[in-house]
Amino acid sequence: MQPRQLFLIDEQQTSFDDWTFNGASTRELTHVYHDYPARMIPQIAGKLLDLYGSKATTLFDPFCGSGTSLVEATVRGINAFGTDLNPLARLIAKAKTALPDIKQLEEQIALFDRQALEDQLHQLGELPVVYGIPNLEFWFKPQVVEKLWRIREWIKTIQDQAIQLFFQVAFSETVRESSNTRKDEFKLYRYPPERLKTHDPNVYGMMSSKLHRNLQGYKKYRAILANLKQTARVTICDFNTVEGIPTELIPENSVDIVITSPPYGDSGTTVAYGQFSRLSAAWLELEDPHKIDRKLLGSNPIQTKVEFSSRPLSEAIEQIYQKDHKRALQVISFYRDLRASTANVAKVIRKGGIAGYVVGNRKVRGVVLPTDQAVQTFFEECGFVHVTTYRRNIPNKRMPLKNSPTNVAGVLDHTMTGEYIVVMKRV
Repeated sequence: MQPRQLFLIDEQQTSFDDWTFNGASTRELTHVYHDYPARMIPQIAGKLLDLYGSKATTLFDPFCGSGTSLVEATVRGINAFGTDLNPLARLIAKAKTALPDIKQLEEQIALFDRQALEDQLHQLGELPVVYGIPNLEFWFKPQVVEKLWRIREWIKTIQDQAIQLFFQVAFSETVRESSNTRKDEFKLYRYPPERLKTHDPNVYGMMSSKLHRNLQGYKKYRAILANLKQTARVTICDFNTVEGIPTELIPENSVDIVITSPPYGDSGTTVAYGQFSRLSAAWLELEDPHKIDRKLLGSNPIQTKVEFSSRPLSEAIEQIYQKDHKRALQVISFYRDLRASTANVAKVIRKGGIAGYVVGNRKVRGVVLPTDQAVQTFFEECGFVHVTTYRRNIPNKRMPLKNSPTNVAGVLDHTMTGEYIVVMKRV
């Protein structure tokens, strides 16, 4: 049987539509659950689905992170597959798409509030050992450790898996916010001594606040799902798309639309996913995120140059190579892996299906890397045609407008202020 054709698309549509969504709330529904580095805002995934996925039945996100695109698919009745190597990201994505019974969830939250208020959570003898955080007292005050341990052990007694996930994701944010780390960035930086003197977090209060906040978002999510003809299925996996996609999970020519936002560069020099996840992952007894960082795009350097058919990418890499051979090889490693991942993703998209990639064109050694054009070429190599590329400004950026890429005092350069949304179609 031939794969069915999807999506009648105007190939000449304008790329000047507004994708900034300045002022829009990005924390509605279960998107409110948990912060995550470089998170794709739901408006992007939603708009791509509305433009190109009106007939879609299956979405795949090969870099699903905390599950933004998966949630947006489910509220449109679209089945969703997502994969990510970060165990904390997968936990968040599972929690955001899980469907616990609301009444039972409310009862469990009320029970927690009552027992926390009366200090009836698990009693603690000695301070625990949290594997993955050898210097626990450096990152947490003793009274914080005690309360976190009590909450964690209490959560373990919850029998319903969906409700336990709901509590775990609130606990994860509580861990980070009650720690001694600065909250205004994703990397682990301890508060200075003067700030630590006054740092006395209300751990139980934090946890309760997040539970009630998330409950309101979940109720809105369930209200939307209740109006759909059928509930979408969500499958979250941990395979690496650079190495391949298990056909028993996602067969070739089976996906209608891919919406994703891959890393902008290798994890060592871009977003610190491992550092952001480290404390929560340890408390939740998940796999060490630092081990995961060694598996991400560009984590395995190569020793020789690799040629790419994207001329703009090759020219940019050559400019970097003239300045810094080692750094250029790191860049090549990243794009080698991104190309391999793209080739594997392309195989699972059916004829007429769509790939929407949200990417950033970062700078390395002062050279802008044209990731948007590279992704376009990688897909064209796999039999896709370019539909359009949207350019969006990034409002309210967490990173500074300038940084010091060479670590030389006074030498600053501009960071990214925009993203590109590359839309491709399989022919």
